[in-house]
Amino acid sequence: MPGPREYIKPGLWGAFAGAVAMAIVGFWGLGWTTAAGADRVAKDRTDAAVVAALAPFCVVSANRDTETAKLAIFRAEESSYKRTQLVADAGWASMAGTTSPNYALALACSEMLKGAKVS
Repeated sequence: MPGPREYIKPGLWGAFAGAVAMAIVGFWGLGWTTAAGADRVAKDRTDAAVVAALAPFCVVSANRDTETAKLAIFRAEESSYKRTQLVADAGWASMAGTTSPNYALALACSEMLKGAKVS
């Protein structure tokens, strides 16, 4: 008759294999994430919300710009990249207190301006 010591090694290996399997299933299939991953997702969502909130103000800045030639050049441009660059260069996507434009804001503003009737 086997003693209790003979069951310890297989029991420990089974617990180890179960822990590894649970970690794999948890992270791969159940959507578990690390603290760094959760922070990255939160930052991405925050940045997207800020851009969504500021894009209409960028459009208003474009419509209020006294240099109408900038809007005419923007309307004539076919390239999405060049339109975004025009928005950034015009200063419409620069947030208050900054000297450089926000590229994500410039892209969102460019898309809104292209879809809207720019007067």
